[in-house]
Amino acid sequence: MAPDQRHRTPAAVVCGLGGFLPPQVITNDDLGRVLDTSDTWIRSRTGILRRHRAEPGTATSDLAVEAGRRALKSAGRDGEDAVDAVIVATTTPDRICPATAPAVAWRLGLGTVPAFDVGAVCSGFLYALVTARSLLASGAARSVLVIGAETYSAILDPGDRSTLAIFGDGAGAVVVRAGTPDEPGAIGPAVLASDGSGSDLISVPSGGSRDPFRAATGDRADPYFRMQGKQVFRQAVERMSECSRQVAERSGWPVEEVDVLVAHQANLRILQAVADRIGMPRERCHVHLDRVGNTAAASIPLALADAAGEVLRPGHRVVLTAFGGGLTWGAIALTWPDVSPA
Repeated sequence: MAPDQRHRTPAAVVCGLGGFLPPQVITNDDLGRVLDTSDTWIRSRTGILRRHRAEPGTATSDLAVEAGRRALKSAGRDGEDAVDAVIVATTTPDRICPATAPAVAWRLGLGTVPAFDVGAVCSGFLYALVTARSLLASGAARSVLVIGAETYSAILDPGDRSTLAIFGDGAGAVVVRAGTPDEPGAIGPAVLASDGSGSDLISVPSGGSRDPFRAATGDRADPYFRMQGKQVFRQAVERMSECSRQVAERSGWPVEEVDVLVAHQANLRILQAVADRIGMPRERCHVHLDRVGNTAAASIPLALADAAGEVLRPGHRVVLTAFGGGLTWGAIALTWPDVSPA
């Protein structure tokens, strides 16, 4: 592409931010009363102190609507013409069919805008953000609401301490608009990747077309989220480190000059290992999981909402990175804008 054409191609600029956590809080001690676990065991292995749980009857769309509403308010947008598209990244849609995003757009009063889901598990928000950038670059949209939302409590095995202790529910959202590449908030270089040979490392075995819920499945049916933790740990550290370095290099930023790393909030030891591997001081890696757990596709926008105005300052060089089931992973670089969550 010629330089003048690149100049004319709109960039995606973050202009709104919002997050929402359901009010119910589950502490490590709460889990210890119903499982063979303890606060010490959970803290030492994950760094998590508590997580939020959706009440019975609360669906992913309910969390997504609230986070989306806050992001739109932060961006100063309302009415049917507030945005031109809605993308919801989630592993836990309201139903297998239809997608969750159209209902979210309708409930937000956004009219008949195109709305669709992205399924890339914990990398889903980054995949959705790059998709939004493509809509803006092509001229198909002038602004997009991107939401990461999860109710992982709906798919966790109530007897599996290894997953029940880790995951939480919540939603985070950003509004991106068409702008110029040199604006604060403009999404810069991005890397997305996948490796389907590891698809069984993170999965919900039953419920899809491979193993439908039918009477014939009998005892084989497994509707719960399963994860092979040791292998996932190694892959997560390797992949997030690699793509974080790549986007920093493509931005012309020495890693030591990156101000904040906002990585998928999976596990404190993973976050620390990624920071160590890329040569970044651990204190520059924002940690939010101690208070909310692993919220999968919602974790990066929730961490951004938590960091905005405190850790994140306008002009900061920021790298976002995630790793999830699929296997999928990715990273995005951007310079932080003057934006605060509503």
